[in-house]
Amino acid sequence: MMDTFVTALLWFCAIGCAVIGGLFFAFSTFIMTALGQIDRPAGIAAMNAINVVILRSLFMPVFFGTTLAALALTVIGVMRWGDPGALAMAAGGVIYVLGMFVVTMAFNVPLNNELARTPSDEAWARYLKDWTLWNHVRTIAPIVSSALFICALIAAT
Repeated sequence: MMDTFVTALLWFCAIGCAVIGGLFFAFSTFIMTALGQIDRPAGIAAMNAINVVILRSLFMPVFFGTTLAALALTVIGVMRWGDPGALAMAAGGVIYVLGMFVVTMAFNVPLNNELARTPSDEAWARYLKDWTLWNHVRTIAPIVSSALFICALIAAT
């Protein structure tokens, strides 16, 4: 049976991943399409405003907190490899950290910065295509991780 700390981390990550995945799902399924259908300057202005506001929102503690907790669960899962749910715990952490956090830092953030610096037609067209592609990855990773963390909770009970 899992200790209370690990159980709490799993619940936090399962919920945090679902929240993050849900936000990214909204961007992938309709927000980016809507921004792409309005006048280019308005779409760019809206996306740049979102990128500024999100940095000062409750999203950031959830974003970083879930990432740190998922990283911790990866280590705990590896350390407790033979325990029920350890594989799901470690896999959920790896998928989340790589598929959400690393993708965000390596692809989405640089694209956000480029759009803020160069709000041109060409930059916007590339941004809509590339940012949305990487956002699809960021959508799938936390949803899969949430399911794996739930599986780890079930396996350990």
